[in-house]
Amino acid sequence: MSNANTSSTDNGKSVKAKVKDAAGSAAEGLKARSQDAADTVASEAAGYANQAKGTAADEMKGVASALRTAADELRSGSPQERTFSQIADGLADASEAVRDQDLSEMVSSVTGFARRNPLVFLGSAALIGFAATRFAKASSDGASSAQGARSAAGYSDHSARNAPSSRSHFSPATGPTTGPTTAGGQNEY
Repeated sequence: MSNANTSSTDNGKSVKAKVKDAAGSAAEGLKARSQDAADTVASEAAGYANQAKGTAADEMKGVASALRTAADELRSGSPQERTFSQIADGLADASEAVRDQDLSEMVSSVTGFARRNPLVFLGSAALIGFAATRFAKASSDGASSAQGARSAAGYSDHSARNAPSSRSHFSPATGPTTGPTTAGGQNEY
């Protein structure tokens, strides 16, 4: 009998060891797949960040070019001309710095600047936020006024121009009419 108990105990230990080994290998496989997924996400995020960095640098360069053009049109030597030229030069330099720096270098530079000049940093952040809000509001006002013009004309984005409608119309000759009408407001029947 003790022989049967010993073999079942040995079997139990081997099953436990097998389960433990299987769980360990599954955990290692899961860990490796998780690391691969994290590496993929990190590389894609870095690619998007570099693309955004390039776009920002291009935008800054465009603004600098526009400021230079405006400065050229101003009277030579005027305070406005000098100011526009200085801002354009600063933006061009910043554009090149943004393009040339690594993302982590940029973050550490901004963090260092914020620590050295907290009031300037907070003021700049507030101004940028205000400008972004105004830009977003102006963009949405333009889009909503265009939508309002289409709605006022009786058309929506989902209806075709010549599709029949069942709106009520008033004709001076016949009075109010209801029922399917064409785009010109004439009754179909």
